[in-house]
Amino acid sequence: MAKKFVVDLDMRLSKNFTLREMIRSSIAQRLGIDNTPTSFKVIEALTLLCQNVLQPIRDHFKKPVHVNSGYRGPKLNNATPGSSRRSQHRKGEAGDIEIYGVSNLKLAQWIDNNIFFDQLILEYHTAGRPNSGWVHVSIKLSGLREQVLSKLSGEKRYRKGLVTQ
Repeated sequence: MAKKFVVDLDMRLSKNFTLREMIRSSIAQRLGIDNTPTSFKVIEALTLLCQNVLQPIRDHFKKPVHVNSGYRGPKLNNATPGSSRRSQHRKGEAGDIEIYGVSNLKLAQWIDNNIFFDQLILEYHTAGRPNSGWVHVSIKLSGLREQVLSKLSGEKRYRKGLVTQ
């Protein structure tokens, strides 16, 4: 009999975040991809992300943090346009987030000033459109780069810092 990795999708990773929320994906659902982690390392990384990044954000803004993309298994990562094979999403170390009613620039600025992180990217934000784009944030156990970047629409390169135009 083969060994089976059993995962409780309703497992709380922090006060307000569950494993199910961190692996949910409309792309996976549409394509029939099972995005359930197959390693405890991924669950540990997601727990680190939720407890040290997402939960403090939720506690500060007192609003739900919408996770557009959390963990991406290899099949989902390959099916996600623009994803890198080296993406921290594949390890459970990253989340693409928004808070409805809070400018993504304001969210990114708060993270930059208040949270330990590995990488923070303001993605596809447009000046004058506060809820455009999203915020990518990652964390890992050691070697935090505290890299802050922006990715603007129509540009191939990332810019250093939080840039809106």
